[in-house]
Amino acid sequence: MTTLNALRPSRRGILKGAVSAVLLGFHLPSRQAVAQGASTASPPELNAWVVVHPDDRVVLRMAKTEMGQGVRTGLAQMFAEEMHCDWSKLSTEYVTPGQSLVRSRVWGNFLTAGSQGIRSSQEIVRKGGAAARMMLIQAAAARWDVPAAECSARDSVITHAGSGRTLRYAEVVTEAARLTPPSDVPLKDPAQWTVIGKPTARLDTADKTTGKLVYGQDLRMPGMLVAVPRRCPVFGGTVRSFDVAAVSGRHGVRHVLKVGESAVAVVADTFWQAKTALDALPVEWDTGENGRVSSEAISTMLDEGLTAREAFIGNQQGDARAAIAGAARQIEATYSYPYQNHAPMETMNATVVWTPSRCDVWCPTQNGEAALATAAQAAGLPQTACDIHRVDLGGGFGRRAVHDWLVDAVLIARQVPGIPIKTMWTREEDMVQGRYHPVTKCRLVAGLDAENRIVGLHMRISGQSILATAFPGGLQNGRDPVQFQGLNATGTESALGYTFPNLLIDHAMRNPHVPAQFWRGVNHNQNAIYLECFLDEVAHATNQDPLALRRSLMANHPKHLAVLNAVAERIGWGTPAPAGVHRGIAQQMGFGSFVAAAAEVSVERGELKMHRIVAATDCGHAVNPRQIEMQVEGSFVYGLSAMLHGACTVKDGAIEQTNFDTYNVMRMSEMPKVETTILPSGGFWGGVGEPTIMVAAPAVLNAIFAATGRRIRDMPLGDQLRQRG
Repeated sequence: MTTLNALRPSRRGILKGAVSAVLLGFHLPSRQAVAQGASTASPPELNAWVVVHPDDRVVLRMAKTEMGQGVRTGLAQMFAEEMHCDWSKLSTEYVTPGQSLVRSRVWGNFLTAGSQGIRSSQEIVRKGGAAARMMLIQAAAARWDVPAAECSARDSVITHAGSGRTLRYAEVVTEAARLTPPSDVPLKDPAQWTVIGKPTARLDTADKTTGKLVYGQDLRMPGMLVAVPRRCPVFGGTVRSFDVAAVSGRHGVRHVLKVGESAVAVVADTFWQAKTALDALPVEWDTGENGRVSSEAISTMLDEGLTAREAFIGNQQGDARAAIAGAARQIEATYSYPYQNHAPMETMNATVVWTPSRCDVWCPTQNGEAALATAAQAAGLPQTACDIHRVDLGGGFGRRAVHDWLVDAVLIARQVPGIPIKTMWTREEDMVQGRYHPVTKCRLVAGLDAENRIVGLHMRISGQSILATAFPGGLQNGRDPVQFQGLNATGTESALGYTFPNLLIDHAMRNPHVPAQFWRGVNHNQNAIYLECFLDEVAHATNQDPLALRRSLMANHPKHLAVLNAVAERIGWGTPAPAGVHRGIAQQMGFGSFVAAAAEVSVERGELKMHRIVAATDCGHAVNPRQIEMQVEGSFVYGLSAMLHGACTVKDGAIEQTNFDTYNVMRMSEMPKVETTILPSGGFWGGVGEPTIMVAAPAVLNAIFAATGRRIRDMPLGDQLRQRG
């Protein structure tokens, strides 16, 4: 575990340093800088985004959070493209939301979710680098008394064309910092890019490999205590009573606390002391009516929604009901998708120092600004008296975009003022207190004419709304627009890639007590399975080639068609597959990107073998092709793991899966070979981390049908292939 004693010499120093960071608007010194004896005085900044040190180090200040998706490296590439700095001397650091608050949110939105890390920051980061370069060149030109237009910059060195004279950025940064920033900051044309689009090694790989990188669970501070909380296992339940005397005499135990109305916690010298004491603590819970809820009851609720008269319309064209009723033939199927746990390897945690006048938090979060607002409210203090000091995330996937865990941490610290309290959830607590991918079912009905053309399609989704349970302010007259991801009529974020003469896609909202939250890929994941597998059903039921059927519906969707054709060509669609191997295909648009996948699988005696899966993605501008390939591979692990194993069930109101022995994840031996085709068509900025998740499962499921003649409609796959029927 990493020690921060050198950086945090005393509790007074912690509070003083944090307050100073907010008031001055500068960063706290890094662990490494303090350990190396470097000066903690901040060098002059060129703008909010960049600091140039006397030793030529360039630091990019980041508002977005690194959680394994490569946003640190991607943003650094974009910044370096415009600043023309020496890549080998470029590093990054997090700014705090407290600093941003003082400086009128100069760094923009801190939210790192929805594959927005690059695309929501690309312009402001590039302009930060370009403005810094312009100011440095202007300062050098003034020193030489020459026109700035005669000077250029490369690798952190400014050169005067006429004389050949040079100056390093660090030599003129003080003069540059005194200049008025330019109001007009032109950016390079993509045709001029030399850094963006180049395969680049990640900046954080070495530190992860050596263990140097600090995660929230690694933090150590002088005098720090560790708190382990436990909430009522049934959502909405409360604490009825607990027996403090049963554990208060244990070695290392300092406090046994009630946390809000629904939790208790033990505070001790070490995690193990706190955990074992909490395990032994007698607690009585009041679970209320929710304690009677089961997965079977939730399933019945969703079944009712499939045929309900009232539903929110997401996409409508023509009169689908009438077209289906008058069709020569009808095809119908019902699919289901379960609760899924984010299950990041690093469980929820936060280290908090609270006093009546100040609250500082060190934690992994996907949204520093939301974390600041949450911490301030729980602390009973204004946001200006609080701050969030971010560390890298050991997995987020949407779970760390909401901060219920941070509320617990602050409420615990309030009861132990002035002491650093690191609150850590156990794996079991992390599993049963999740904010889950929503549970849904979908009934699809297609009407076909005498030539087997689809004349009408009705897609009824019944299930949970993320916005209704997590962000009700985002509802539109009660309707959840996020429910229709990948199914929208138009839009730059998630438009449907097919044209049907008559179409109705609607949502019967049914919200159980288990809280839902954005889960990597979100509603695209099940929506792609529902539609792509159903289209496959239509194709096979009418003796059509699944690829040909899709192409016939995509004349008005050239970018969707381009990625679909790319995977078909690479997988060898239309040519013989190896003996015993069968193929499936799927496409979708999400998070601003167009994606497709094609899979090759075999099934022998009920055992699935995924041999190969190819992907194509058009994300507009491809910042780092190497990182895109890694993200595609990682997203396939995520999507296929969910398809194979992922499901959370409810018994007596509580989630039954409490660890990885009951919530299984994909093994390396199950992983297919992944091949990625990148088709950056330019002109837009699409996401990378999430889009390809959604096409992995339907491509494999369609291949399974080709191999077995069995249609898997209920996720996860589990042992369905080994069952008769």
